[in-house]
Amino acid sequence: MTILLLGCSAARLGYSNGEMISYWWLDSYVDFDSEQKPWVKNRIDQVFAWHRKTQLKEYVRLISRTQHRDLGTVTQADLMGDYNDAKTRVLMIADRAVPELADLALSLDAEQIANVEKKFSKSNDKFRKEYLSGDTESRQEFRYKKALKQAEYWFGNFSREQQAKIRIASDARPLNNDLLMIERVNRQQELVALLKKIQTEKPGREATITMLKKFVAATVDHFGNKQHQVFFDESTAATAGMVANIMHIATPAQKTHFVQALQDWISDFNRLSTKAAA
Repeated sequence: MTILLLGCSAARLGYSNGEMISYWWLDSYVDFDSEQKPWVKNRIDQVFAWHRKTQLKEYVRLISRTQHRDLGTVTQADLMGDYNDAKTRVLMIADRAVPELADLALSLDAEQIANVEKKFSKSNDKFRKEYLSGDTESRQEFRYKKALKQAEYWFGNFSREQQAKIRIASDARPLNNDLLMIERVNRQQELVALLKKIQTEKPGREATITMLKKFVAATVDHFGNKQHQVFFDESTAATAGMVANIMHIATPAQKTHFVQALQDWISDFNRLSTKAAA
């Protein structure tokens, strides 16, 4: 289900060039100095090499499972299972990257942490403009259009009747963009506070790794906020229901489009994993 929600041609291209894009993304937050640049690039390369050698074959297996399903009978529970599998894989990436991130955190100076704060503030302004403007109806419309665009990548164009059904399923999902903003800012503030603590105390690599692992675990647990946990759990389940509905209403031509789109990802992952193993 994660691939269904996030997948697009840009994402496929992004992963193929992941090392470069990841470096640019991190640099846009930190602004690396001349000493940091070469080893940060090298560490990113190592993480991607590990991922392509050890993880992509499993991704192919998961995608192939989706590819061979009867879309007319797929259930919300099926898709929740896919989501949980994907979530496990994402946490494996985080666990592998934590030692490299610990070295990065230990190398940051006060100015670079301030750069991170500024970048967060700028990105939050964009988030507010997109997600917190307008009334409930306009927010529902914005969310629906994003979902429709993602669905069209996988299935092709939908008829007006299909679009109306997708809109109903989209609107049935819990909507609380203000809570999304609160969660977002809280996560950012916790990270900045952690980076400042590491920069001030210089706790050492192993201690820093432990601190970062605790941060990752806390983000997954929404920092112990039960209200947030309930909302995100309900939202995930409702999104799985929406995706199942889209699969159910797909025409034979749309199902063929879907199978081919998945095959494109499988082909890319097989190519990259074979290249990494060579």
